[in-house]
Amino acid sequence: MALDDLKAALPDYAKDLKLNLGSVIGNSDLPAQQLWGTVLSCAMATRSPGLLRELEPEAKANLSPEAYTAAKGAAAIMGMNNVYYRTLHLLSDKEYSTMRAGLRMNIIGTPGVEKVDFELWCFAVSAINGCGQCLDSHEAVLRKAGVEREVIQASLKIAAVLQAVAGVLDSEAALAAGNA
Repeated sequence: MALDDLKAALPDYAKDLKLNLGSVIGNSDLPAQQLWGTVLSCAMATRSPGLLRELEPEAKANLSPEAYTAAKGAAAIMGMNNVYYRTLHLLSDKEYSTMRAGLRMNIIGTPGVEKVDFELWCFAVSAINGCGQCLDSHEAVLRKAGVEREVIQASLKIAAVLQAVAGVLDSEAALAAGNA
């Protein structure tokens, strides 16, 4: 199982991450599509080749082809949107926020899966990318659709753990390459 391999690859100092991987993925209460779509979109958002290599096959096995593509689409579109909207929020000149973005975002309207699932994946990716405006927007859509806070929190915990695991794996790989 890829999850066990991933946990085994973590050094002893990251024991908490090993335990958290087991709880947020291995013991998740999320339905399979929500879980594995969140895992895949977040793994892509971390930009960690090692993390993605370990988790993508299991995500692909647990998602329909449409959900697999939509989860990757969530990571892709939020990679763009999070930079754009985070920057608008950070700029002192608020005039930019009144300007039309003019960026294509068709996948958000027609993701090919249940809108709630796609919004959940976009929310989790926005957490990794640190865009408060996108987090607020996707959280509001999810809450309006009746999604419980616990479900939203579960996606946030997946994002947090995967981002931390990616950082450790990539740092250890860099250290090992430097010592070779």
